[in-house]
Amino acid sequence: MGAKQENVKWVDGLRGFASLLVVFTHIARAFDEDLFKPVPTEGSGPRILQLPLLRVLIQGRIGVSIFSLVTGYVCALKPIRLSRAGTPDAAFTTIAKSAFRRVPRLVLPTTIATAIIWFFCQFGVFEVGNHILGWWVNFTSPNMTPYFGDALQSLFYNILTTWTRSWNEYDMNQWTLLPLLKGSMLVYTMLIATVHAKPKYRMMIELGLFVYYYVSNDSQFGMQFFFGAFLSDLSQHEAHIAWCQARKWPSRILSPIFIIFGLLLASYPEDHQEWMTWSQLMKDWSVWFFPENSQVPQFYSGVGLEFIALGIHFSPSVKGILSHKHLLWFGKNSFAVYLLHGGLLRSILTWMFYGFTTPADVIFEDGHIEPGPPLNICGRARFWFWLPIWFIILYSLANLWTRYVDPWCARVTETLVKYVFDPPEVNLNTEKPASQPLLPQ
Repeated sequence: MGAKQENVKWVDGLRGFASLLVVFTHIARAFDEDLFKPVPTEGSGPRILQLPLLRVLIQGRIGVSIFSLVTGYVCALKPIRLSRAGTPDAAFTTIAKSAFRRVPRLVLPTTIATAIIWFFCQFGVFEVGNHILGWWVNFTSPNMTPYFGDALQSLFYNILTTWTRSWNEYDMNQWTLLPLLKGSMLVYTMLIATVHAKPKYRMMIELGLFVYYYVSNDSQFGMQFFFGAFLSDLSQHEAHIAWCQARKWPSRILSPIFIIFGLLLASYPEDHQEWMTWSQLMKDWSVWFFPENSQVPQFYSGVGLEFIALGIHFSPSVKGILSHKHLLWFGKNSFAVYLLHGGLLRSILTWMFYGFTTPADVIFEDGHIEPGPPLNICGRARFWFWLPIWFIILYSLANLWTRYVDPWCARVTETLVKYVFDPPEVNLNTEKPASQPLLPQ
């Protein structure tokens, strides 16, 4: 009897967790920047969310790395399964169609989200965000465009630059989508080149590309794409699966060690590492382990994620937790949450904390005009009252998006696939497709 097939639903749960981390970090950046330091001020004690392990929840860097790792894992999963099953032609067909689908499945919903944010921007919904004290909301809140022609031109320009320069002034969170799209194509290219390779050599190539991107200083994207592809390959390697299922110590010992160590690495603060001994030591060690001129916080999160992913890989119980129906629901809505949360944070959540009115401009005696004083955030009671209500609004709208907008984008994509790709070859004797049917998506 062969080894039991591995549970892969945990990937969707991890994606849902990552989307939550991204939302948490943007809330922290918008309203509590001290959380990105090891302590609020030099010589003071840490707050609870500044402690190692717990600070991973609000730093958010690891969320982008998780999206990259999951992209590599998911893109490689089905082609590798078909390659290992001895059906390379079916694997080639799957790669071709998946690569084609990837573009409209990312571009269509992103364009719709940008158009919605642009529309509301012209009615001034982000003007309060442009007048608050925190720099992050100020910087990421788009300005109204006074003339319709200029506004329309700005919309098309930002839709274009999202996919050419990773820049979108209406939703700056979309900067990650271009490298994620490129990364999926890199994984597909690697799979095309290795479909006929023996599995052990393909896994060596995947690890080699992981090392290549490590020394190339690409910890958030390149490293994660190919480590995710390697994990996808490893999870389908029957000898390895049988080895893990025959032993308890990898899940009981290795898994918690890897996960805790990975979380410790990912706890590295973004700023003022010298204010705490543990973060200063990590800063000193980074010189020995990371490439020259690397972004040390991103590297610590990236390498930390590798250990966390290995810990998940060796633990059926952790996979079971990540496969829980509630986390799978978060995973199903993760892309919608990513597209919607920025605009909702800079409008509805900002109104909840700062009100609806902007300060009047100050007119000086010589006639020149300057913006009025910046708005200060509300008190703690009001902050914690409104925050959970905003989360309910966010996930309610995201769920509606997943139920109606995503299926429409999927239907358009499948229509394009039917037009672009030839129908499957038909065996005249049996009137059935000559090649083996593809596994379900």
